[in-house]
Amino acid sequence: MTTANLLDFDLDGLAAFCERLGEKRFRATQLFRWIHQRGASDFAQMTDLAKSLREKLAGNARVEGLPVLTQQESADGTIKWLFDVGDGNAVEAVFIPEDDRGTLCVSSQAGCAVGCRFCSTGHQGFSRNLSTGEIVAQLWFAEHFLRKHLKREERVISNVVMMGMGEPLQNYAALVPALRTMLDDNAYGLSRRRVTVSTSGVVPMIDRLGADCPVALAVSLHAPNDGLRDDLVPLNRKYPLAELLDACQRYLAHAPRDFITFEYCMLDGVNDQPEHARQLIELVRAQGISCKFNLIPFNPFPASGLLRSPQPRVLAFAKLLSEAGIVTTVRKTRGDDIDAACGQLAGDVKDRTNAARRMAERRTVVLHPARKKAASTVQEQ
Repeated sequence: MTTANLLDFDLDGLAAFCERLGEKRFRATQLFRWIHQRGASDFAQMTDLAKSLREKLAGNARVEGLPVLTQQESADGTIKWLFDVGDGNAVEAVFIPEDDRGTLCVSSQAGCAVGCRFCSTGHQGFSRNLSTGEIVAQLWFAEHFLRKHLKREERVISNVVMMGMGEPLQNYAALVPALRTMLDDNAYGLSRRRVTVSTSGVVPMIDRLGADCPVALAVSLHAPNDGLRDDLVPLNRKYPLAELLDACQRYLAHAPRDFITFEYCMLDGVNDQPEHARQLIELVRAQGISCKFNLIPFNPFPASGLLRSPQPRVLAFAKLLSEAGIVTTVRKTRGDDIDAACGQLAGDVKDRTNAARRMAERRTVVLHPARKKAASTVQEQ
């Protein structure tokens, strides 16, 4: 008999499932807490549930995470997991510890269909969308593993970034219930400001996310004009920059933060010249959009034909943006000794599916706007 994996349900979905079993909503809340707050998967352990409900659950449901194929820990404390999602496909999640937060980078698809030039996942192709349960399972496993691993009783993961394998907004139906579970006080209780969806620019879904489940938004920009972005991010041919930035402006009316983060992968001789910085400044000024730029060192892979911008050029680029009044950060690489840095994730299961194209928030050098601080001021975030 087919049983339901309860990781697939947000609280409303779990309540509907319990009602089908003849149970009241408060039972769903109890069950939700057992699964997500306590990490329980054995219904027999859920002692405040009626024995009759536990018996129903044993016959109709399961709590099933993803098998862990490998786990690697970096010298800096970063941990990377490779999860088996079946049929030879695997996805990766990465935990990045900081003094003031713990961030988990989560995948939404096995592979990716967008095909960005600088993204190893895109070069390897698309296999399938993950289910809600497969998205949530990465957080469920990591949170409860880390509590034991770090010998902590309180919550370890304070931030989740949908920046692993895949384009989250092309898996919208599974994404939104997963986000709601992350935000629910009966589950992980994360702040909307601390859950980030990163997109390459699926304009209609940005609008839907703003209406359905507004969280922090990061946009993979990577170019200051349509001609260059068409080449680097093929989705731009469908949703060009003007449409994308209009959608970002609309999103701000619902967003938990008062700015959009623009991710910008620094590519040697491609998008890293002073003229590109000036074009970016003109672009955001013309739109009047409140934003922050996150400049990302590129981690080369052979199929890309691209190289990383030299650090002095990256810092000069950042200074131009900062002097124009735009908050600008330059990411510092974390976990590169276990290939867990930005763009390095690659699990050797199937060549076409096993890599991730973006990494999570990590320690950054921050250049604050000239109107707030001197552009030369640098601090750790």
